Amino acid sequence: MTIHTSHPFATPDDPLRRLRGRLGGAVTLWTAGAGRDRAGLTVTSVMLAHGEPARLLALLDPDADLTDALVETGRGVVHTLSAQHRDLADAFAGVAPAPGGPFRLAAFEDAAGYGPRLADAAAWAEVRVESTAEVGWSLLATVVVEAAHVAEAHADDPPLLHHRGRYRRLEER
Repeated sequence: MTIHTSHPFATPDDPLRRLRGRLGGAVTLWTAGAGRDRAGLTVTSVMLAHGEPARLLALLDPDADLTDALVETGRGVVHTLSAQHRDLADAFAGVAPAPGGPFRLAAFEDAAGYGPRLADAAAWAEVRVESTAEVGWSLLATVVVEAAHVAEAHADDPPLLHHRGRYRRLEER
C-alpha cells in the first residue's frame, strides 16, 4: 500500500477525472477472501441492476489485492458505508495509514464463505462473480447478488457519499 502525500484525485489538467469526481456516488467497501488472504477495497463506481437475480456492476482497480481475491474465490461481500466509516474508507482506499492493516480498524465477521463482513454496516450483500471485462483502466466486475441484508439497527444511518474528491453526507431538506 502506498500513502500519497497529495490528494490522489487532484488532477486539474485531466478533465475526465474532474468529470468523474462530479458524478459522485455512494461509498462501498468490497471484501473477499479469508484469514491472511482477505482483501478489501473502497469502491464508488457501483451500480445495482435489479432483476432475477439482481446484479451489482463495479469498476475495480485491476491491480488491487481485492480484485485478485474476488476473482480467485468467486465470492465477496459488498457493504454500504455510513458517515462514521470515513477513516475506514480511506484506509481501504490506501490514502490513510492503517497500522497492522485496515481490517484492524473495525470489527469484521465471516460471511459464510463470502468473505469478511463489516459488523456495523448498515447494509451488505453477499455476491458471486458472474463476469469480468477490461473497461478503460478498470476491471468491470458483474456480480450476482445472492443475499442482501439491511441491519435494522443502522437502517437510518446516512450513507457516506463521495463527490469532487470529498466525503459528503446525505442530508434531508
